[in-house]
Amino acid sequence: MGDPRGLVPATLSPWLSGRLPAVTGDLRYEPISGGHSNITVRVLDDGGHAWVLRRPPLGDLPKGAHDVLREARIMAALAPTDVPVPHIAATCDDVAVTGAPFYVMDFAAGAVVANPDDVLAALPEPASRRRAGMSLIDTLARLHRVDIDQVGLGGLADRGRYVERLLARMSRVLAQTRTRDLPLVDDVGRRLASSAPPSRYTGLVHADYRLGNVMLAPDGTVVAVLDWELTTVGDVLADLGFLINNWELPSDDVPRVWMETPPTRAGGFPDRDEAVRSYARTTGFDVSDLPWYRAFSAWRMSIIAEGIKARYESRAMSSDRVDLRYLGQRVLDLAAQADALLTAA
Repeated sequence: MGDPRGLVPATLSPWLSGRLPAVTGDLRYEPISGGHSNITVRVLDDGGHAWVLRRPPLGDLPKGAHDVLREARIMAALAPTDVPVPHIAATCDDVAVTGAPFYVMDFAAGAVVANPDDVLAALPEPASRRRAGMSLIDTLARLHRVDIDQVGLGGLADRGRYVERLLARMSRVLAQTRTRDLPLVDDVGRRLASSAPPSRYTGLVHADYRLGNVMLAPDGTVVAVLDWELTTVGDVLADLGFLINNWELPSDDVPRVWMETPPTRAGGFPDRDEAVRSYARTTGFDVSDLPWYRAFSAWRMSIIAEGIKARYESRAMSSDRVDLRYLGQRVLDLAAQADALLTAA
């Protein structure tokens, strides 16, 4: 197997060997499938030790996007809290090492269930699936109760006007990455801006929180939350809206808008209503505006999906094994989902 795109082992391996503890022998690199944003690679040595390296994708990137060192800082700050995160082993801002900034974290033992097949393999018993769903919700509630000033993340972003900021930012991202006219995406963005509820709960927003971005123990307990690249300070109900959109049930008759079929489609997980009730009970938050946040989440995802389509079309990702027609259609389907949710809100 050749070295993954985006890595330069001749300079990277000596750098890592001098900074990672207990490196034995030579280092080798294996791409980790499932990611469609940053390049993620498993780093292995001859002694059986394992780490995970993350760096930005190749090619030109929007300003401020894919800041992996910021992601590492967030995880390091959360390490003393009751939110489970991997240990950050090393960070590097010297692009001469492998062409971009990167960080390395300890490999977290556990399973990522990114789709129903993963669920069948890792969580064969209904009790473990139910525990996974409830643990996922409980972990999100604990994240949203973190005192951002106490952990040193209070200055991560402007605390006020989160919705307005993100609406404006995502509109700018769309302008930079769009590959065609998307009138429904533009229309939903305008309607969201004119109907936004007041933000009542400010905290750490993961912004990509779902079962496919956590590691699970065999009994279903969340042991690590992953992929913090989009995290900010803002209205935490945005996270809940995203998670509930991804919480698809076996009986749901909706277009496939996710890069992988949501794992909850395997069945055995709590339903959406129970998940929302549990979150509200744990946090004490009023979740009556959740339909608007679900629409907001689908619209945001339509723009992210357009960016992913653009990166694959330009061959900026480490793999090109994707259906480009599907990548284009999912943008339209997400926009339609946002439109329907907003109309019903």
